[in-house]
Amino acid sequence: MCGRYSLIADIQELARQFEFDGSGFDNSPRYNVAPTQSVLTVTHREERQAEQMRWGLIPSWAKDASIGNRMINARGETVAQKPSFRNALQRRRCLVLADGFYEWQKAGKAKRPMRIVLKSGAPFAFAGLWESWRSPEGETVRSCTIVTTAANDLLRPIHERMPVILPHELEDFWLDGDVTDSAALTDVLAPYPDEAMDYFQVSPLVNKATNNGPDLIVPVGEGLFA
Repeated sequence: MCGRYSLIADIQELARQFEFDGSGFDNSPRYNVAPTQSVLTVTHREERQAEQMRWGLIPSWAKDASIGNRMINARGETVAQKPSFRNALQRRRCLVLADGFYEWQKAGKAKRPMRIVLKSGAPFAFAGLWESWRSPEGETVRSCTIVTTAANDLLRPIHERMPVILPHELEDFWLDGDVTDSAALTDVLAPYPDEAMDYFQVSPLVNKATNNGPDLIVPVGEGLFA
């Protein structure tokens, strides 16, 4: 699964890499992005557009927003069949931008937080789905979920699942509104190559979602790039 990640890259760097207009977006580093918070996404209409969405997908038919708290991830293996996700898979796909994410490795009765990054250090895009929901009060809320897949060989000792990181060459395909073939779309929901990734242990400060700061991404303890 993916329940916490970071986005500390400069907004102009992100705008160049993911081809959107970065003006007007908050440039504050976020070391500990958590569910229900606002996250930076990229969609494609006539051109790529960046947008802040609530993390935790709220289906259009939901009675209240709380269902989104349980829908922060969508399993790639079943996303085409699940009523909550199948329409979004065909028509409402997005990139969720990040530059690292966290998983917790069991160590006896304890759990050690691990930060997972690309060896290049570059930002990357999770495969995301989005929905638009209208509250009983008339407020329109755009929300998203991150698609997950089986962990690659590198990450399997930490967790059995990992978020789908889209290779750069597949980002346009994922965002292309003319692509509606569920089989073709689910074919790209594969584990990212393990040789392109690294991980290391970080401070338990990351365990608390309200903590945010550079101390959260500093390598600590044993198991560095284990």
